[in-house]
Amino acid sequence: MSQQNFNFDTCSIHIGEKPDFSEGSKSEVVAPIYLSTTYARKEVKNPGYFQYSRCDNPTRFALEQRYASLEKTRYGLAFASGLAAEATVLFTLINPGDHIIGFDDLYGGTKRLFNQWKEKYKIAVSLVDATKTHLVEEAIRPETKIIWLETPTNPLLKICDIAAISEIAHRHHILLIVDNTFLSPCFQNPSVFGADIIVHSVTKYIAGHSDVIGGAVMLNDHALYERLKFNQNSLGTVPSPFDCYLVLRGLKTLSVRMGKHQSNALEVARYLEKHPKVAKVYYPGLPSHPQYETNLKQAGGFGGMVSFEIKGGEQEAIQFLESLELFTLAESLGGVESLIEHPALMTHSSITAKEREQAGIKDSLIRVSVGIEDEHDLLNDLEQAFEKVR
Repeated sequence: MSQQNFNFDTCSIHIGEKPDFSEGSKSEVVAPIYLSTTYARKEVKNPGYFQYSRCDNPTRFALEQRYASLEKTRYGLAFASGLAAEATVLFTLINPGDHIIGFDDLYGGTKRLFNQWKEKYKIAVSLVDATKTHLVEEAIRPETKIIWLETPTNPLLKICDIAAISEIAHRHHILLIVDNTFLSPCFQNPSVFGADIIVHSVTKYIAGHSDVIGGAVMLNDHALYERLKFNQNSLGTVPSPFDCYLVLRGLKTLSVRMGKHQSNALEVARYLEKHPKVAKVYYPGLPSHPQYETNLKQAGGFGGMVSFEIKGGEQEAIQFLESLELFTLAESLGGVESLIEHPALMTHSSITAKEREQAGIKDSLIRVSVGIEDEHDLLNDLEQAFEKVR
């Protein structure tokens, strides 16, 4: 049976780690951690595939094969972090004078990267509400090179129509990039709907255990892959072999974890939607979400991220966050443990107050990465924290 015909759960366990029964092979079931920085050759003019670990490494090679299989693309590239992946993509594709269109509710680190490139390389960036597809097309200029989306977004969990925006992008000969971190390949494959490049912060759901930093790029175009791979090597934005091993291990349980993340998140969102001290809840799995139907059309799930606005403001939000006992007050997301944070003061503090206001990130906003603990324990912790809010 061809590995190309395997379904997601099988690919997440086996792709890249097929035992080698050739003579002299040890036939490992799990890809080893290849720590060697360089590889011997028998003949001067006849190197093997692996020569130097920044260029290629067997553990990373196994991981990149799996990345491609899970996102239904031809190629996968592994990076030292999500921002290393994004920076390499920008370095490869953007020149001075170019224009980028981005979702107005992008991850703060992505916006920070855009702002740095605006100043240093004189590029232009237009942030628009991509839930309104016509606004994306209206923002296009002759010098537009990239449309950059997240769906769902961070932290307001907005959903945009990937297929519709892909049609617009390709009609204007523009590349479409989709950050698929929040739903993971388990629930969404943007390439199926026309995305040219998919990026991930692997640190989050793909690795899943809050113990490795990583990034990924997946795509189909061979020429573009070669350009990105060249810069992955020349910039040295590669992960260590041990990090690759950790991600390979984490991926084996991705679908199991995502199912529990989602079921817990749905219960938390339903609880918050009914709570008298909550002003608004953002979760794509609630029928009240304005893009609920759009998400159903392009995704197989809703994910484990929930955001909400507590009644009051910054002080009430802080009081609530510091009263929690089971939820951990920390940045990041996607691990098996439940994390909670204040975007304006934590993950999105690097962007200006004006940018946060324009994106709708209020001082009362709280973002929750719902873990895979017992759902009743999570709800009880939220309730006792709400009781302490004046």
